Amino acid sequence: MDHEHCSKERSASLDLLLRFQRLLVSKLYPGDCVGQVPNTYSPDLLGVGSLLKKYTALLCTHIGDILPVAISIASASHRHFAEVSRVVDGDLTGILLPELVVSVVLLLSKNAGLMQEAGAIPLLAGLLEHLDRFNHLAPGKERDDNEDLAWPGIMGSFFTGQSCRNNEEVTLIRKADLENHNKDGGFWTVIDGKVYDIKDFQTQSLTGNSIL
Repeated sequence: MDHEHCSKERSASLDLLLRFQRLLVSKLYPGDCVGQVPNTYSPDLLGVGSLLKKYTALLCTHIGDILPVAISIASASHRHFAEVSRVVDGDLTGILLPELVVSVVLLLSKNAGLMQEAGAIPLLAGLLEHLDRFNHLAPGKERDDNEDLAWPGIMGSFFTGQSCRNNEEVTLIRKADLENHNKDGGFWTVIDGKVYDIKDFQTQSLTGNSIL
């Protein structure tokens, strides 16, 4: 019970790190520096960028040490995965990393030059392999992936391995592409997860567009 009580509250040090992380991001969020070209940023701003890089490096080093151990334990069973996930969720990996990634993407979209100058992004990219391996251990991962990706228009056989063609030969059509194509006068339709162009058949059909 004591363990459950403690797990509901973040440690003071973790809360302090989260506040520090948010402070760094807020200092880098573009104000007067919008539109500046690289190498013209103020020394103070570059200093904050350098501090963000050092902070990210330390965070990634810790997470890079934690995740392989977590993967090793979580691979034993679904129960082990659930327990490890709970621990990781309350650690730096689950509290600091998600917000840092979102913040870095936001900063990159607002001021790409400054973020390239800071150099924190390649450090985060080094965690992708560990995170991907851990996520692949999640129960129901394949089902969830299929539900997320197999919207009408993406060939279901592509994900189930039943396609008789090579992956390079399979054309994947996004839902937005299908909608835009039809808005421009095209006539694509989806039947059993496959996209068909029935524009030519439309002019020959005696049933009318409503049935098509």
